[in-house]
Amino acid sequence: MHWPPLVLGSTQIAISVSVNALIAIMAGSIAVFLAGRPVWQQVQRWLMGTVLAGLAVRMLAEGRR
Repeated sequence: MHWPPLVLGSTQIAISVSVNALIAIMAGSIAVFLAGRPVWQQVQRWLMGTVLAGLAVRMLAEGRR
């Protein structure tokens, strides 16, 4: 019979679901933590604006080559 692939596949699925659930729970906890701190929201907005502006400049530079 072909039990080893079934066992390996089931194990991989169980681990993946566990890891993804842990990531989702941690992300939710971090979001709640940061939502209660307006300074972090300002830092996040500034940081994301800087990242997006940097990407725009890079795209502009790449387009001119």
